[in-house]
Amino acid sequence: MEEEKQGTLIQKTFFWMFLGLLGTAIVAWYTYASGLFVSIFIGGYWEMLLIAEVLVVLLFSFLFKKLPPMIVGILFFVYAMLNGVTLSTIFVLFELNSIVWLFVVSALLFGGMAFYGYKTNKDLSNWKTLLFGILIVGIILSIINLFIGNSMLDVILDWVILFVFFGITAYDMNKIKALQEDETLDQSKLHIYGAMELYLDFINIFLRVLSLFGKRKN
Repeated sequence: MEEEKQGTLIQKTFFWMFLGLLGTAIVAWYTYASGLFVSIFIGGYWEMLLIAEVLVVLLFSFLFKKLPPMIVGILFFVYAMLNGVTLSTIFVLFELNSIVWLFVVSALLFGGMAFYGYKTNKDLSNWKTLLFGILIVGIILSIINLFIGNSMLDVILDWVILFVFFGITAYDMNKIKALQEDETLDQSKLHIYGAMELYLDFINIFLRVLSLFGKRKN
């Protein structure tokens, strides 16, 4: 019975994650193909979009326990749509065949780490401090490197952050499975929380793989 309950949660989590990714992909392609991304750049709305994304994630993270399932679901899809607009730039920078191929590669890598996190009997909660510590340092160095422009450091940071998100994917999957036992959480919306966590993990893995191996346009 417990395994069946866990299986249902994981199925719903991945279904919502799939819908989020599908929405992101559709919006990203439309924003690029329609030329809307040019208007966003010229109009100076890019920074506003990035701020809006951060605000939605913060609202989702800090108010998840208090908000009703419908609002949590709306926030998830709002973020996925906003992310689609900002991710339209990958179609400007990279060849379409490269994007599609590396999306599949990223999905396989993500799936492998998620499977490990779900199947392992180990408690991976002790990974949190190390993984997020390295991630924060990596993000800070990435911001600094925007001003320095060291290409070798860019590559090193991409590899480090990629492996960090492999670990975070396994950790998050393990955590989602454990959260099913938390009686303080509304279980009717736990799959949406899981979908957001795994969606973010996958997007970060995909972007790092694309940055490292993507074929750029001339």
